[in-house]
Amino acid sequence: MKQKIFLQSEFMTLGQLLKEANIIASGGQAKWYLAENAVYVNGELENRRGRKLYAGMMVETSEGTFFISAPEKNEEADHVSE
Repeated sequence: MKQKIFLQSEFMTLGQLLKEANIIASGGQAKWYLAENAVYVNGELENRRGRKLYAGMMVETSEGTFFISAPEKNEEADHVSE
C-alpha cells in the first residue's frame, strides 16, 4: 500500500510517522517495532525512532510505503489583503 503523509511542520520523526500511519498505537511502541521489523528510509535500513523525516523522503515498511510531503498550500492563506 502506498500512502502520502503530509507534514505539519518542517519534519516529523520516524516514530511519529509509524503512529500517524496507524502501524503502532503509541509512540512508546516505536522502539519495539523498529527492533522487530525492517523499516527503510530512502532505501536504507533504519532503526532510530527519532530519525527526522523531511518532505521528499520515502519510508518502506511491511505495512506499506509512505511518501513524506510538504503540506499543501492554501492559496487563500497566501493572499494578503491591502
